[in-house]
Amino acid sequence: MPTVLIIDGFIFFFYSSEGNEPAHIHVEKAGAKAKWWLVPEVRLAYIQGMKKRDARRMQEFVHEHQHTFIKAWEAHFR
Repeated sequence: MPTVLIIDGFIFFFYSSEGNEPAHIHVEKAGAKAKWWLVPEVRLAYIQGMKKRDARRMQEFVHEHQHTFIKAWEAHFR
């Protein structure tokens, strides 16, 4: 489970067994979870138990660090 970034309590990571899926990032904070597809565009796959304020902040981080997440994905799976 490579962790790519930890910021403001959000942990951004992916699972090593998911290389057969398109690039995406999992996010956890205080027991809440989400998954974001990164390609061909950033879009939410699911969200569970996250406060609206945290969800907005998380979305900002995913968009801001999209290229970092994709580079980490490619480095790990290629």
